[in-house]
Order: sequence, then C-alpha cells, then structure tokens
Amino acid sequence: MIRKYLIAILCVFVCLTAAAQSTNKKRIIDVNVTQIKGQLPKSINLCVGAGRANEGLRADWQRQLKVAHDECGFKYIRFHGLLSDDMGVYFEDKNGKPIYNWQYIDELFDYLRSVDMKPFVEVGFMPGALASGSQTIFWWRGNVTPPKDYQRWNDLIKALVEHWTERYGEKEVASWYFEIWNEPNLKGGFFTGTQQDYFKLYKETATAIKSVSTSYRVGGPATAGNAWIPEMIDFCAQQKVPIDFISTHDYGVKQGFLDATGNTGTVLSQDRYAVADHMRNSKKQILQSTMPNLELHYTEWSASYTPSDPIHDSYHEAAYILNTVKRAAPDVNSMSYWTFTDIFEEAGPRATPFHGGFGLINYEDIKKPAFYAYKYLNELGNTELKCADSSAMICKDGNGGIQALVWNFTIDHPGDSVNNQVFYKRLLPSKALAPVDLKLHGLKPGKYMISIYKTGFHANDPYSAYFEMGSPSQLSIAQVKKLKQLDSDEPIAQSTITVNASGNFEKQLPIRQNDVFLIKITRAN
Repeated sequence: MIRKYLIAILCVFVCLTAAAQSTNKKRIIDVNVTQIKGQLPKSINLCVGAGRANEGLRADWQRQLKVAHDECGFKYIRFHGLLSDDMGVYFEDKNGKPIYNWQYIDELFDYLRSVDMKPFVEVGFMPGALASGSQTIFWWRGNVTPPKDYQRWNDLIKALVEHWTERYGEKEVASWYFEIWNEPNLKGGFFTGTQQDYFKLYKETATAIKSVSTSYRVGGPATAGNAWIPEMIDFCAQQKVPIDFISTHDYGVKQGFLDATGNTGTVLSQDRYAVADHMRNSKKQILQSTMPNLELHYTEWSASYTPSDPIHDSYHEAAYILNTVKRAAPDVNSMSYWTFTDIFEEAGPRATPFHGGFGLINYEDIKKPAFYAYKYLNELGNTELKCADSSAMICKDGNGGIQALVWNFTIDHPGDSVNNQVFYKRLLPSKALAPVDLKLHGLKPGKYMISIYKTGFHANDPYSAYFEMGSPSQLSIAQVKKLKQLDSDEPIAQSTITVNASGNFEKQLPIRQNDVFLIKITRAN
C-alpha cells in the first residue's frame, strides 16, 4: 500500500515538473516567406463602433475618429441613436403633419465621407413624436418602442434613404450597410416588443430601404449574445423579406448583456476562444440554413459589454483582441470592436480619465494598448503566410517587406471568485515567459531594416503608468503630456542586417504574459 502511494506521489511530481517545463519551453515560430496562406482577412478592421450619432458632432470625437481611421485602418463606423430626438430628425406640426430635418445627419455623414469613412447604418432608435410608448434607455434617452404608425415610419425611412441617394449617389449608398435596430432580444432594454414585433419592424424597414434601390444592403437582427440567427433567416425565407446579411453581438464575459454603470460586476470567461468560437458557430448556422450565402457581421464585440470594465484599459486587452481576431476573422465579414473612443455617454459623461470605457482612445487622446492591437494589424501586409503558431500572424507586402505580429495571451484572471472591476483595477505586472525564436526562411539576399514595436506591461501601457501616478481623478496638462510620452509607440529596437544567400533570418524575443510584438522587416533602398 505504501509503495502504491509513493508511486502515485512520484507520478504527480513528474506531471507537475513536465507542466512547468512545458511552460518554460522556448517557443519557436518557423515560417517560410514563400509559402502563402492567402489574403489577410479584411474583416479584422473593416468596421468599428461608437456610442451614439450625436456624439459624432463633437470636435474631439471627430479628431479621434480620424486618428483611428488613419492608424488602424477602419473603413466603416456604426453607432446608436441616428433617429433619436437629439438628432432632430422627426417632428410633427400642430396638425400632425410630419416634418423631416436632415441637418445634424448631414453634418455627421459629410464629416465621415471627408475622412474616407462609411456608415454602417444602425436604423434606430424611435423619434419621440413617432413612438408608440415612452420607454427609453440610457442617459440620452433613446426611445426603444415600435412606431405608433408604420406608414409614417416607412415614409420617414424612405425619405431619409432617398435624401442620402440624392446627396451621395446610389453607387456610394450601395456600398453602405443598413442594420435594423439594436439588440431587440433584450426586451425591456433596447426594445419593448416581442420577437414577432421585431420581425415586423424589420420587414417594414427593409422593404422601405429596398424600395429606393434594390442594391442597398439590409440586415439584422443585431441581437445580443448571438441570438435569433436561425429564426431570422427562417422568417425572411418564409415571408420573402429581403435580407443581405446577418448581424449579432458577443462579449467575452460570463453573465448578462447590459450594464451601463458596471455596478453588476463582470467576470472574464476562462474560455480563451469564447467569442471567436461563438462567431464561428454563427457562421455554421448560416451555412446550414436556406440562405448559406448571407454575409455575417459582428457589429459589436469586445472583452466586456459594460463601459465600466477596467479590462478595456489594461494591457491584457491588446492580446485578447489579437487572440480573438486570429481565430475568428476568416469566418466573418466584419467584427466591429466596440468602441473606438471613450467619448461614450450611455451612463452620462464619465468623471475619470481611465474608467473602464470601451474606447481604444481615452478622453485626453491617450491611446490604450487595445489601440495598438489594431494599429499593428493595420500595418501587416495584405498577403498572409503559412504559420503554425496560434498566437502569431506573419505577412508580406508587395515591396518585399515582412511583418511579424507575435503575442502571448494568458488569462491570469482567477475566475468566478473576483469581478473584473476588482481584478483589473490595479497595477498588474506581467510574468516572464520563455523567449520566442522567430525564424524566417526564403528571404531574398540583401540588406534589411529591422524595427520592433511592443505593447504590454509598461510598454505603450498608459493605464499602468496612471496607477503609478496615484490614479488622479483628473489629469493635469503635465500628466497628460507624460502619459503620451510613455505611449508614443517608438520602436524598442532598430537595426540593419544583411541576409546572405541562405535567405534565413532569426530573432529572439524576450516575451512576457500578454506582450505583443510587431517586427517589421523592410528591404533597404
């Protein structure tokens, strides 16, 4: 009996030792630059989210959007509240006659076009004068009831789409997307009606849009939590309702779908591929349906669905984004990160510079680690190379340059026992891992410039620096300047090398948990 216990203890010891050794085992990324996987998926940065349309009239919002477009490459933007009362779109005179006003919408859309962005039009919410009820959501009171009169609703939608067609041209508007409503499955939240009420709203709205031009793209159901996809397709097929794409949302926390204040508390899922695998499953649902060619757009996604979750500010978020994008991008047509900016007022204006906001950029134009995940993705060449490593993307461009995006994604969150609002609201130094050996073969001989960029703990990591400042409730001009100096994305290393006739290049990277590296290899001259 004693001998059996000793053997069991020895087995446990051997297993633990093996696990420790595997954790510290050197990671080798071995890639031949002549072996092509295919085109880099356009879905990685096709679209990005923003809070509501009226915020898009602000100078700081517009300034930050241009930065996000220029550096991260986003081409479409989606936001709530296009038809809400703060956009001044719909009134009725004393005799009940509708009055349309496109002034604010024109100002916003003209700006989008001036910076080469396109709208991913979310059709909603309900103008107060057209609403069947008074229930609203958020500080800015978006009305979430169906229309009191569908004929007037349809006339409004048709008139607006005709206005866009006249202003921008049919070809341009045909390049947009029209998504009907937002998260109608959250009854009492974003919609007061039933699923059948939403399907009616969808049918009426999609038909009104298509009546202007059959080339205009319509879709839904824009649900929270990957819901209603088979039901939506079945409804459109049976009722012969137009639909060009499926849209839905997903977030990487375990419970709930709506928490504007963050008081409920969120817990990061321990499943590292939770969001990506939900996206892939949604694609399967479409492929197995009667409409297998529908596009799939995730018009919201992030690690957490509340704008009061400090994971959004943390360096962990950059690796979280890349881990999800790598796995899901081939299966979706877009995956719109929610959101590009902390200028986001569902719970009203926020009082602190780092409050767990959704944004890639905070109020003071300070770029978070999440921003750099998208910036680095945007700097990859269009041709993706074959790479067996699940946490790397190796690409090349048309000028003979190679870009290697390498990261570690480690979920160090303890799980259900601690909320994100506690775990990530502090300084969290990362742990060292075994180094990464990047080995490239098939390079053309000659001179190359090597530039290495990094985000992670204390690297393009203003949130950690903010804690080390004492977490001031407001930042002084000097403090903002200091944080931006630490957040400038200057290369951590640069050198010139000569690749000989072997065509080989090797670089070792000292990596820590949740570090992200971009290695740019550019032919000299």
